[in-house]
Amino acid sequence: MRNIEELVKSNKKYKDAVIQQQFKSKKNIVAYVTLDNKPRVLKWFVPGLKRQMNAEYSVLKKGSSKLNIPIIHEIDEKNNVLIMNYIIGENLCDIINNQETSNNEKQRLIILLAQWFFDFHNHFKTKEEFLIRGDSTLRNFIFTDRIWGLDFEESRSGKPVEDIAGMCASILSTEPMFNSEKFQLCKIFIEKYLNLAPGRIISVDNELSYALLEKIQWRPKDEEILRRYSKLIRKKSLKKV
Repeated sequence: MRNIEELVKSNKKYKDAVIQQQFKSKKNIVAYVTLDNKPRVLKWFVPGLKRQMNAEYSVLKKGSSKLNIPIIHEIDEKNNVLIMNYIIGENLCDIINNQETSNNEKQRLIILLAQWFFDFHNHFKTKEEFLIRGDSTLRNFIFTDRIWGLDFEESRSGKPVEDIAGMCASILSTEPMFNSEKFQLCKIFIEKYLNLAPGRIISVDNELSYALLEKIQWRPKDEEILRRYSKLIRKKSLKKV
């Protein structure tokens, strides 16, 4: 597995970069560094993921002036690196799953998250189609005084329900999993999004059921519970669970 030190040591462009922290990432190398004494995030894409790098670059380039997403400073196509600004905040997954966070605060943040998705979908929509962010998980959001979205390499044309269902799957399947509070947060999230965009989504049940099954490839130890709730939601619907 590569690490950010390889990039820094092997490329003159990054020789003065000071590594502060390397983040967990399933596919690519992502790190907080200081570059020319400025806080930056380096995202080093593995060979073969150039399309994903360009997809993320396009979203950041076109959206950062209007949306709460990082500012792109440079695309280094030679080394497959994106250079972005560093956002200091707390990961939304940690806040939502923290027992010390009040339920009222969790609901407030979930409503802000629904607003973020509404703004994102509206910003990129055309007459013919929507752009969805893809990989809609709590881990891909940071909270400062507002919600910030990160990681857009999976962005593509699609249906907004895919993003909304993906986020609900993330809310439900992070510890503590599938408890009453998590189901309540999902319902609030969907209700807020539909209040902002009436009629845009008819039902999330099928997409949510599928999104839970998709997680099995990354979390085989949780296969039984993921399959059980996927089946339950498909059969009874999220509203009745």
